[in-house]
Amino acid sequence: MDYRAPRWLPGGNLQTIWPALYGRRHDGDPPSYRRERWSTPDGDFIDLDWLATPPTTNVLLVLFHGLEGSSRSHYAEAFADFARSRGAAFVVPHFRGCSGELNAGPRAYHSGDHEEIAWILQRLRERHTGPLAAVGVSLGGNALMRWAGEWESRAATLADAVASVCSPLDLAAGGRAIGQGFNRLVYTTMFLRSMKPKALLKLAQHPGLFDREALLAARDLYEFDNIFTAPLHGFRDTDDYWRRASAKPHLHRICIPALAVNARNDPFVPAASLPLPAEVGASVTLWQPQQGGHVGFPSGPWPTDVRVMPRAVGEWLLDRLPVS
Repeated sequence: MDYRAPRWLPGGNLQTIWPALYGRRHDGDPPSYRRERWSTPDGDFIDLDWLATPPTTNVLLVLFHGLEGSSRSHYAEAFADFARSRGAAFVVPHFRGCSGELNAGPRAYHSGDHEEIAWILQRLRERHTGPLAAVGVSLGGNALMRWAGEWESRAATLADAVASVCSPLDLAAGGRAIGQGFNRLVYTTMFLRSMKPKALLKLAQHPGLFDREALLAARDLYEFDNIFTAPLHGFRDTDDYWRRASAKPHLHRICIPALAVNARNDPFVPAASLPLPAEVGASVTLWQPQQGGHVGFPSGPWPTDVRVMPRAVGEWLLDRLPVS
């Protein structure tokens, strides 16, 4: 991926924040979605938003969103616009609690939720027999790559190609980065502003699930994960969660075409933590441009456009789908 940011948006933070707030996401009207609810095997539910524009091909593009994201995140609407322009069907499965309605069970979602990814892709494959590609953004990309590595050659039964975008494939390195300095002040505060209220609603649903006062006192994602995310999802603590959920140690096991895109100036993902060519399998392609920020990649004149990355990633995926 040959990418260069506009000169007036220097640095990873500006290339992250500006596109999310002001970047152009689509041509014409915003994508219109049709919502579908699925019951999960454990008695809970997830909501999926399908692009309402009728497809003109038999291709399905699946997007797994990032931390506290949704089908209305800037990158999701940009990918929806790409799918619409190419006549593909497009769907955003929401991780539990991210669709605007709190999920029912005593759990939420996490960065290594490859079992949930597998279940969703299995359901989609049951109803879609044409080519299927999946892209995960940030947290969703780590979970997707974790699934692809876990399933190895079996992954081809569910997806033809996958991609991760700006994913913290080494969760410990990403967790440390977001907990320091400007990142802690701005991004950590932003995430906790929505995550803590959701956790408290979860506690009201399931009294005794965790220590309320400890959660209120949490000041970064390490502490939040130690109190909430890790124990609710079967991990001993944050360190155990970040180690076992990280996709990076499993990239060499991926057998289907896979693309990992990471800007080297991403505030959340230190460049030193990015996978090297020798650490991935032959099926994995690495794009690591010097600029782009975290899911930003702004381009064009004022106020910029955020569709250059979805187009590049989308075209890469489409080029690797079987001809039908």
